[in-house]
Amino acid sequence: MINVSIIGATGYAGAELVRLLSSHPGVKIRHLVSHSQAGKEFADIYPNFAGSHLTLDALDTAMLAQDSDCIFTSLPHGTGDNVIAQLFAAGKTVIDLSGDYRYNDVSVYEQWYGVKHAHPELLCKSVYGLPELHRNDIMGAHLIGNPGCYTTCSILALAPAVKSGIIDNKSIIIDAKSGSTGAGRSVSQSMHFCEVNESVKAYKVAVHRHTSEIEQELSLLAGADIALSFTPHLLPINRGILATSYANLAQDIDSDALYGLYTDFYKDSPFVHICKPGTLPEIKHVVGSNYIHIGFVPDKRLGRLVLVSCIDNLIKGAAGQAIENMNLSFGLEEKTGLDFPAWYL
Repeated sequence: MINVSIIGATGYAGAELVRLLSSHPGVKIRHLVSHSQAGKEFADIYPNFAGSHLTLDALDTAMLAQDSDCIFTSLPHGTGDNVIAQLFAAGKTVIDLSGDYRYNDVSVYEQWYGVKHAHPELLCKSVYGLPELHRNDIMGAHLIGNPGCYTTCSILALAPAVKSGIIDNKSIIIDAKSGSTGAGRSVSQSMHFCEVNESVKAYKVAVHRHTSEIEQELSLLAGADIALSFTPHLLPINRGILATSYANLAQDIDSDALYGLYTDFYKDSPFVHICKPGTLPEIKHVVGSNYIHIGFVPDKRLGRLVLVSCIDNLIKGAAGQAIENMNLSFGLEEKTGLDFPAWYL
């Protein structure tokens, strides 16, 4: 049994971690940590947990190190660095849901996040927690940077095409749309119901932080630096991401060959579903699950590949993927506690 604790349990991703871990057969939840809500019952914040008798604790790293094998940190970037360093030094496995430990190059992190990294020496010890690309490195790892939601949806859609060389890597454009939970639980005017309902808007055009994360991982696959255009949009829905990616084809390829390429690339990845030629994914096909669905259309007229990918931003894009990483790190079957279909309705 793995003893787990969650720092930042009252955010949306943290609450999703609590929900999923509550039914994980190999886990015992030891501590839920909240700076602002310590001492309260978790059900006081999220009434759907009524009867769970989970209590929120103040942060105490010594207590967490003593009682936990694995600690999930679900905090804004730059706020959990010292805590993570202390827990890692104590020999604990830390899975961080912020952007702090996702980067190979500290200068890229500091450029895109606008802050100094408190512990750049730990970046060489952290593993990028995208199982489909780094499964072997995640096994037994003790510091894992859990990928962002937009990045998971975008990287996995493009990875086989980039790796195989069938596209011009200089021509990649990603148009992505996310539900409002992707912005977190903090209150802001731009996220009020009347501001987001009955509307769709682009934001952080050409400057969104996830651009750098996508470029890092695709560049590793290509063996050369990749720069791309990434534009996020806010949808008036609770959860889910749909990303449409475009790239010019470097060679002629039909739908059947693409299907074979993608299914072979992800043959050992239990949470990747490749849509058959002629079908495309939708958000409601994945919400409530840890799956990503990927579809494609080769545009023969323009010589362009169009990819459509969908995930639940709070599960495959955050909490579910974090648990997937925990399973791999502790030698459990990758699908443990996550093998359930989407809600659909």
